[in-house]
Amino acid sequence: MTAVEHPARNGAGGPVGPPARVPFPVVDEVSRHCLQEAEPETVHIEVHVPGRLDPVRMRSAFTEALRRHPRILMREAPGRWYRLRYEWELTDGPDVEVVTFPPPDRDALKHARDRALDNAPPLSAAPPVRLEVVDEDGTSDGTVLFLTMNHTALDGPACLRILATAAELYGGRDNSPTAPPVRTPGAPAAERADTPSTWAPPARVAHGTPEPSPGNGLLVTELSVPRRPKGSPYTVNDQLMVTTALMLAHWNREHGARPRPLRITMPVDDRPRDMAMPIGNGTRLVEVTFAPEELDAERMGELLRHTALRTQALKSQERPQLGHGAALLTAPVIPVSWRAAVTRGLRRAAAPWTSTTLLSNIGRIPYPLDFGKAAGRATAVWFSAPARMPRGLTVTTASTAGRLHVALRWSRTLLSQGDGAHLRDLFEHYLHATEENGP
Repeated sequence: MTAVEHPARNGAGGPVGPPARVPFPVVDEVSRHCLQEAEPETVHIEVHVPGRLDPVRMRSAFTEALRRHPRILMREAPGRWYRLRYEWELTDGPDVEVVTFPPPDRDALKHARDRALDNAPPLSAAPPVRLEVVDEDGTSDGTVLFLTMNHTALDGPACLRILATAAELYGGRDNSPTAPPVRTPGAPAAERADTPSTWAPPARVAHGTPEPSPGNGLLVTELSVPRRPKGSPYTVNDQLMVTTALMLAHWNREHGARPRPLRITMPVDDRPRDMAMPIGNGTRLVEVTFAPEELDAERMGELLRHTALRTQALKSQERPQLGHGAALLTAPVIPVSWRAAVTRGLRRAAAPWTSTTLLSNIGRIPYPLDFGKAAGRATAVWFSAPARMPRGLTVTTASTAGRLHVALRWSRTLLSQGDGAHLRDLFEHYLHATEENGP
C-alpha cells in the first residue's frame, strides 16, 4: 500500500512520523483559489430512512468508514506564501467530531438544510465533511442524514461511497453497488448532430426577485422517473438535460431576456463505485450547447435525439477534468499565491462565458443504503451542488426506489424561494413533455 492509502501513524500500532502530504489536484486548487464566504462551496446530500438510528452505533460506524477510505481523512497543510502548491495532509483519524445529533426541533429539516448551504466544513480540520442525523418529525419514526462536504476537497459520489460503507458497518447488510445500467452504443460519426457554436457568450438565468441576504436557497421535490420507449436512442439523462434547457428558455422568455444559446455544464463520472473508488473530486465537466431555435417543445423528438448525440460524443471524449487551460494555470512554476490572484482575475474576466447552469444527474443510486432491520434502507436521496454567480442556479437529480429526487439550488442574489417554486413547476411540466411528445 502507498502512503496515500495508509498515512503515517503517530503513536503505538504504527510508524511514527509526520503525516503524509498530497498536492492539491487541479480541481481542488482552482476551487481553493476562488472561495467566497458569502456563497460557500458546499455539497449537500440528504438521505431519508424509515427508522431511527442509534447515536453510539452510528458514530462508530461512520468513523470506521472514514478509516476504511483514508483519503477522506485530510486537511489543508500549512505553508509559506511562496510555496508552489497547496497540499493535503493525511491524518490517522478525525480531528473533530464528525457525526452530530441535533436536538428535536419543529423545523429541524429546514434548519439542517440551511446549515448545509451556509456552513462549509473547514479545510483546516480533517475530514472536511460533517454528518447530521435528524429526526424527521414528531409524527414519524423516520430519520434524515445530512452529509455536508467542502467541495474544494470532495464531491457527492465520493461521500455517498463513504455513507454506503457506514451503512454496511451499522446494519450488517451488504451495501455493494449494483451494476451500472447498460447504455445504448454511441451513434456512428455520420449520424452525429451538429453542435451549435460556442463562440458567443451563453444566456444567463434571468433575475427573478432577489432576496436581501447572501448565500444559497434550496428546494427539493420528488417526481416520477420519466418513461421512455424501449430501445430509445436517448437516456433519462438526456430527458433531464432537455427538461432543464426548456425550463430555462421558458423562464428567460417570461422575464424578457433576449434569446441566446444555452450552455449546460454536465459532470461525467467514470469512477467505479466499489471500495476501490477514488475519494476526492473525481468528475470531469463537459458542456452541452443548445441554439435558441432548437428549444421548441413541439419538436421534442428531434430535440431529444440531438441531445443524445451530443451527450454521447462528449462522454466519449478524453479531456482533463476542467480542460487543458486549467491544467496549465495550476502548473507549479510560480508561487501558488500568485496563481491564486491570476485565477481569480481570469474567472472574473470569463464570467460572461460561464455556462448558463449546471445539471448534475447522479442517476440511480447504486447502493441500497441499508442500515439494518430497525432503521431500514433509504427511501429518498437528494443532492445539491453549489450555485454561485454568475451561474446562480444548479439542478441536481438522483433516483431511489423508482422515484426521481430533484434539487434546485440558487443564489439568493438572483432568485427567491418563490422563483424556485416556479422553476420547479416548469421543470415538472417539461419533464412530462419529454414523455408525451418524445418519439
